[in-house]
Amino acid sequence: MKHITALTLSALLASAAAPALAQEKGDILLGLGLGWVEPTQNSNTLAGQIDVDGNLRPTVTAEYFVADRVGIELLASWPFQHDVNLQGVGNVAKVKHLPPTLSLQYHFVNTSKITPFVGAGINYTYFFDEDGTGALAGTKVELDDSWGLALHAGLDYEITEKSAFRVDVRYIDIETDVKVGGVDIGEVKIDPWVFNVAYVMKF
Repeated sequence: MKHITALTLSALLASAAAPALAQEKGDILLGLGLGWVEPTQNSNTLAGQIDVDGNLRPTVTAEYFVADRVGIELLASWPFQHDVNLQGVGNVAKVKHLPPTLSLQYHFVNTSKITPFVGAGINYTYFFDEDGTGALAGTKVELDDSWGLALHAGLDYEITEKSAFRVDVRYIDIETDVKVGGVDIGEVKIDPWVFNVAYVMKF
């Protein structure tokens, strides 16, 4: 009886010590969520001070573990749409963009249901469907594509052994050269924080 009790106790302790949503080499995480892009910069250009509004869109992440707790993640999303505002004038353009981001990530060992992680990588932002509005209605507006660094941190809260609820945040370096009517008016810094919540599945 004592032997059985000892074995049962050992099994319970081993189970309690197992890391939440433990990731091993070869595992894949798929996340489905919602992301809010919040630009942080105002930029002085030849046309005046420009700022860009935030936007909410569905997001998808896929992460492959190249080693235990170390993964390579790709972020994708439905196209974000932003209003571009000129100080003293108001909304002067609308633009869509796709921000695929590739990151190398480390997931910490944790004995609770919460597993934190950090990552860093590179972002490519593709701008399209730029339309002049308001004072620039009918005027051609162009934003160059952008390459920049991206930082990432978040927490996974274990729901089951194969799923988790995730909250995470990224800081992305996005800078783009802007042309209005074919004239280069300067560089616009967007540098957004991206706040995301997601349901994550392990395969």
